[in-house]
Amino acid sequence: MFDPGIGLSEVYMVAGMALVTFGIRYIMFPLSGRFRFPNLFARGLRYVPPVVLSAIIVPSVLMPDGQALNLKLSNPYLIGALAACVIGGLFKNLLLTIVVSMAVFLGVQWCFALG
Repeated sequence: MFDPGIGLSEVYMVAGMALVTFGIRYIMFPLSGRFRFPNLFARGLRYVPPVVLSAIIVPSVLMPDGQALNLKLSNPYLIGALAACVIGGLFKNLLLTIVVSMAVFLGVQWCFALG
């Protein structure tokens, strides 16, 4: 017989997550055009994506082992992040920033692995 490799509990879990995700988003669609946020709140919403991304990225850059703060130049994550800040600030080009900072990160990691 066919064995999909997952049990019924996993199917219930995925279906439940899909329902919750769809429900949360669907509730907001009918309300989206009916009211306006105050200007101060609407301006504050522009900062949500950078803040969320920073909250995700900064801990992994500064604490790559998840234990202690690592601000040394032997931290390839920190060097890659600094390269991304410099390239992004100078050129304001997302693709260039990603490619150059990844190249710097991988190059530094490769150099540290050599010796």
